[in-house]
Amino acid sequence: GRVERFRDELQVELRAIRRAGEDVDPSAFLPVAYRDLDELDGFLEHLAREVYDRDYRRLLDSFLQDKRFRAELRRAPCTRNRHHAYLGGLLEHTVAVATLAQEACTLHPRLNSDLLVTAAILHDLGKTREFELGAEIALSEEGALVGHLALGQQLLAERAASLGGFPHEKLLALFHCVLGHHGVESLPGRRFRSAEAVALYRLNSL
Repeated sequence: GRVERFRDELQVELRAIRRAGEDVDPSAFLPVAYRDLDELDGFLEHLAREVYDRDYRRLLDSFLQDKRFRAELRRAPCTRNRHHAYLGGLLEHTVAVATLAQEACTLHPRLNSDLLVTAAILHDLGKTREFELGAEIALSEEGALVGHLALGQQLLAERAASLGGFPHEKLLALFHCVLGHHGVESLPGRRFRSAEAVALYRLNSL
């Protein structure tokens, strides 16, 4: 077909239509991040290196050395139709929130920087499984039935278990931050129980 202008509006005049194969790249249809994804990957790795707690660093390294996870993170949108609603949006948003977290810890040294930066990098982990990509950004079955908060907690629990010997208290602190990053509605008693969880919620909102 061809695109023409009619009454100051663009319109498509179709001449033929055929079904696309299943191997079509969604980036042919969906918007893609303007920022360079290789550069964002580099920023993400730099931020992870700023985590010095042995257990949190081990957890981050496990995710970041997983090629399949890195590809999913690099490809996923952050939302369907709100902020960062494009391929690569999740990586861009993650780097932004983690950068703000690192800056907040410099200004407020009483914050546990290892916990907050780890939580910032992993807070939207569940979004790697929340969406299906095709001609549009759609919710996956998991995304529609469970949502990215619960999916993120599940992925964190599975990964920590695979590492063996991950301290339960540290994992609970990380869960609390991840589950509360949209606000207290997802938390027991509807209240924050750590300064790091409050900080992540505010930084994610920003």
